[in-house]
Amino acid sequence: MAKLAVSVDHVATLREARQAIVPDPVVAAAIAELAGARGISAQLREDRRHIQERDVNLLRQTVTTKLNLDIAPTQEMLKMALSVKPDMVTLVPERREEVTTEAGLGGQVSKEMLKKLIRLLRDADITVSLLLSPDLDHIKMAHWVEAQYVQVHTGAFCQARTLGQRQEQFLRVQNVVKMAHKLGLGVTAGHGLNYQNIDWLLEASEIEEFTVGHAIVARAVLVGFERAVRDMVDLVAGGGASRRGGR
Repeated sequence: MAKLAVSVDHVATLREARQAIVPDPVVAAAIAELAGARGISAQLREDRRHIQERDVNLLRQTVTTKLNLDIAPTQEMLKMALSVKPDMVTLVPERREEVTTEAGLGGQVSKEMLKKLIRLLRDADITVSLLLSPDLDHIKMAHWVEAQYVQVHTGAFCQARTLGQRQEQFLRVQNVVKMAHKLGLGVTAGHGLNYQNIDWLLEASEIEEFTVGHAIVARAVLVGFERAVRDMVDLVAGGGASRRGGR
């Protein structure tokens, strides 16, 4: 059965919009765990636009399930990860002008450099994942550089405007998760997932975990954070029992 990891980045975005001390992503993480989330995810960006070093350090002290830290594959971020020692590090591309991470790692970093970074993290007993677009060649690359997991970037699937486009993107995701599984890689998925579209991906039994952030925070504005997390936990745990009914 797949699990839910809650990204607390967008809680921090609300805080930083007013340069205030609330809402606190660390408190949100604790509520998410109480509501049934099996993991917490946070991205420490180089420009510190939402999550701060203070947040990462406190999350490491308080998260009782699994803490995943998204970072760019740079020496600065590697040093931070080795200091904090999250349970998992997901290496992601980063562009200052983007609103959110727009795609997976591609040719931004050489395979040799990635392999060295991954070895340093693995030697520190940190599980390593790569955020990748649904491309078969990228999955092969992840295997070559000895990552343990891949997180499939579901942005193109979630942004599909027609049924045909969504089916096409769904098949791409299906193909890459099957290949990753055959190669012995663990598989997670995230980016753009919400209460309406996640049911499609629940059909991909190879996906072990879904990371959801913005959709949960958006619903929390109306119904509260705990309720929003529980609603998503129930969807994931139910395996999308009612999925595809309206397609």
